[in-house]
Amino acid sequence: MIDTKPKFNNSLAAIVEHLAAGGALLPESPQNVMEVVGVLKSYGFVLDAYWQNLIYIADEQFLVLFPFFKYLNGDVSPNRLIKHWWHDRINFEFAEYCMKAMFWHGGGGLDRYLDSEEFTQLAQLAIQAKIKGNLFVRGIDRLFPDFLLEQVRQMCYYKALGIFWSVMAPLFLNLSDRYDRGKIETIADVVQYVQDGLVEAASKPITYSVKIDGKTYDIIPESVGLTFLMDTAVPYVETVFFRSFPFRGTVSYNAQAQFISPELAKFNYGILYADPIPVGGAGIPPTLLMQDLRHFLPTYLHEFYQLGDRGEDDLRVQICGSFQKSMFCVTTAAIRGLAPYSIGTDKPKEQKANKKYLQGWVDRLANSRLIDVQEG
Repeated sequence: MIDTKPKFNNSLAAIVEHLAAGGALLPESPQNVMEVVGVLKSYGFVLDAYWQNLIYIADEQFLVLFPFFKYLNGDVSPNRLIKHWWHDRINFEFAEYCMKAMFWHGGGGLDRYLDSEEFTQLAQLAIQAKIKGNLFVRGIDRLFPDFLLEQVRQMCYYKALGIFWSVMAPLFLNLSDRYDRGKIETIADVVQYVQDGLVEAASKPITYSVKIDGKTYDIIPESVGLTFLMDTAVPYVETVFFRSFPFRGTVSYNAQAQFISPELAKFNYGILYADPIPVGGAGIPPTLLMQDLRHFLPTYLHEFYQLGDRGEDDLRVQICGSFQKSMFCVTTAAIRGLAPYSIGTDKPKEQKANKKYLQGWVDRLANSRLIDVQEG
């Protein structure tokens, strides 16, 4: 029996060296560049719809306990309802899936703030203003004093993720425009562009307020000091790229079966770990995203997919493969942006610190699709 483990370890070691030298988690090739830029263009259009709906829900559906029309962004017309029921629409459910993953896993300054006394006091002011004329909900609030507070916490994640995606959507669309003009030619160009965009928006404040009866109630005031990079971008990468949730229908949630580890540190169900093949099956949330992405594919990427052995038959699987490649690029940008020292430093002490830092990330990715995208 041949032991392939040393080869695997050598591959990981090579990736660490490659990252330390300024490389990316995704290998350089014209095809990879085309796939990554093309799918990120489509993703930019989808995120533009996602973020607007998330912020609409946070701002306009605050403590609406039965928000039947929350996906309509205020346009409750017969034509819009027919399209919605016929599923001729963007699948906003996937945006909520990502939001709930962030809400559940927590992390960052936002998670800490939502457990603070300051948040509780501000949220209660908004809650009492909202329910003052609703005897039924006031009764619920007295019986279950934490129920509405938890709803407000969730609204904060709607808003925070909406703000995060409102930055990423134009970033990805502009990346595509630069590619079309010949200014993006390599994976290194893609990573650097995304990294620059993350750094530029790093200090963008994350705030949240709602209007109730003409009065504004701050829930996350700017004075709290929450910012785009550390309080939304980093928790988002940790939650959606690495942890996420096991997909219902593919893994048993029965505690006795022990298919799901009770240790959150071992949750490896994010996009960087997911096998693209099951996309399209029941209970696979990314199917919703791939369905949305297929509507906005640039012509060159759609034609590339049609050259495959199955043509359109496995389109969602092919899109998922490209999307996964793009997320390894975004992950590279995030890893480089958080490095203790500038990647490519010529100082031995800083190089050693960077390599130790990069080794930690690559070790986390050991069971992901990292080796597959290296060889694919």
